[in-house]
Amino acid sequence: MKKIAVFPGSFDPFTMGHHDIVLRSLNLFDEVIIGIGYNSTKQNRYFDIDLMVSKIKGVYSGNDRVQVIVYNELTSTLAKTYNAQFLVRGLRNTTDFEYENTISQMNRYLNSDLETVFLITSPQYAAISSTVIREVHRYGGDVSEFLPFPI
Repeated sequence: MKKIAVFPGSFDPFTMGHHDIVLRSLNLFDEVIIGIGYNSTKQNRYFDIDLMVSKIKGVYSGNDRVQVIVYNELTSTLAKTYNAQFLVRGLRNTTDFEYENTISQMNRYLNSDLETVFLITSPQYAAISSTVIREVHRYGGDVSEFLPFPI
């Protein structure tokens, strides 16, 4: 049976930290689906979702083990739709763990076949967050070293 993982997030934007998680996930899973979800608490995206899909697909073009999709449903339901048995999440710190642990428990309740795998962020990416990248970009700062594609 193919090991399929969903890497869900708003990816606004998709950072080098996210890219690192995808690359490391490919060592564990046969296929990784990057699921760009609409987070109900984040009503307005900074980066257009179609732009982000295009940029992320460009990073993984030629790699048929990575898929990029947009979804607007529960992540546990999305996993069932794609026959994914795993969710992948990156953890930068204990605050991330507290938040992700709660979500993981609910996903497991909603889909008992779904296992969440936490990967600790590589040290060089631990300080990168999409929120900080958006703020730097908004005020004209250079964010190119933090993204796996030009913006």
